[in-house]
Amino acid sequence: MTEGSSLETAERGGLRRVVIDPVTRVEGHGKVTILVDEANRIHQVRLHIVEFRGFERFVEGRPYTELPVLVQRLCGICPVSHHVAAGKAVDILGGAGPLPPETEAIRRLMHIGQILQSHATHFFHLASPDLLFGMDAAAQERDFFHVMDRRREVARDGIALRRFGQAVIAAVSGKRIHGTCAIPGGVNRGIAAQERQCLLAAIPEMLERAQEGIEVFRTCYAADLQRNRAFGTVPGNVLSLVQGDGTLEFYDGVLRARAPDGAMVFDGQPAAAYRQRITEAVKPWSYMKFPFLHELGQEQGWYRVGPLARLVNCERLGTPLADAQRCAFLEQEGRFVQSLLATHWARLIEVLHATELIGDLLDDEAIEQPRQAEMGPWRQDAVSIVEAPRGTLIHQYGMNSDGLINAANLIVSTTNNNQAMNEAIRRVAQDELDGHVLTEPLLNHVETAIRAYDPCLSCATHALGQMPLIITLQDGAGHTLDAIMRDHDGQIVHA
Repeated sequence: MTEGSSLETAERGGLRRVVIDPVTRVEGHGKVTILVDEANRIHQVRLHIVEFRGFERFVEGRPYTELPVLVQRLCGICPVSHHVAAGKAVDILGGAGPLPPETEAIRRLMHIGQILQSHATHFFHLASPDLLFGMDAAAQERDFFHVMDRRREVARDGIALRRFGQAVIAAVSGKRIHGTCAIPGGVNRGIAAQERQCLLAAIPEMLERAQEGIEVFRTCYAADLQRNRAFGTVPGNVLSLVQGDGTLEFYDGVLRARAPDGAMVFDGQPAAAYRQRITEAVKPWSYMKFPFLHELGQEQGWYRVGPLARLVNCERLGTPLADAQRCAFLEQEGRFVQSLLATHWARLIEVLHATELIGDLLDDEAIEQPRQAEMGPWRQDAVSIVEAPRGTLIHQYGMNSDGLINAANLIVSTTNNNQAMNEAIRRVAQDELDGHVLTEPLLNHVETAIRAYDPCLSCATHALGQMPLIITLQDGAGHTLDAIMRDHDGQIVHA
């Protein structure tokens, strides 16, 4: 049917199966299946993650000091998030004391540079065509090349912001992608004085471009406000890190979860407490897990993470320009807004906030000569949590007495959003597809809902040994003769 969708008949009581494969303008590989009847009524909608990587097993047996370099290879889109999360974990495993302020500042700088460049990449390069030209525009027009052609000022803002974020990362780690910074108890380099001054000089321009991006989205959003507020919106719980006083926190902090009406589910929870607060469920039709808040149960306990969750979950951002934008946003949309497309608005406010934070961090010349933390006895277990661009990222590791990793569990941002994404595409299908002939533009509405979460599907598929394996035997004509399946629980059955 289009750039990634196909139509085929499912053997389920005459229902047709519409497949969007692959989902486009996201990182990684996934597909959506929609079951419809002869009247085009929607019977089922599912987001399937169809790849796995096995990183939780790959790191077993490796020295704990290698973790920050190993796990960043999960992804080329958000490697810094994994690098920083693992860096915090190896601090714990290696017995490091508190990091000197300038050393923590360097890690924060790298991390926030990642948030800036990732958000800019997603909104301007991947999501903006749907908003600028409409979800129903022709498929060949919904790309960044047309943004550059028709809205050159928007494209320039996106390119400049992304480039600046990458320059921040490179100044800290030596490379824009897969550089190194975190080591047990510190960092492996300071920032050169010339690089620090060059980046500082660019801050005013980046602040202006970030604010222009917010206005671009607000104009698009206001063009059909009622519809855009309702698009794919399903009330859900939210989870994120905050500081003790409720200020948004990207690098450290405590876990806070709220119900859809803003009621507190829990607050002030340290990283290690995630094991009591979050349960990971599995389903046979996806390689990605389905986490939920344990005390609310699987049906009611699903939650969302990421820019919008952070914005409504915290009390303030902590920088003046971004706080003013947040106040204007909440005044228009409500204190505990749930609108799916408003996630882009929150994402752009975070771009502005990140730019302000980068300026504050660069203003301290102490980051040119960082010190290391004092080291103590090894520890055998570590949990580290950061806020990645896409949301809350959890790393847990176990280590033996030889300093080798013997256990690992990663709950990445996209996994935390798994059920939320499925709820969103079901709502879109019910509201906008049900009863209609499924054209390519209508199928793009489903993809638009997924893109709002900026999923990183490669990061989210790493639980080797916990997903079904299907083997089929076909003859030369392509007819299936036999099939067996090993389910997620290890049971082997004929499919």
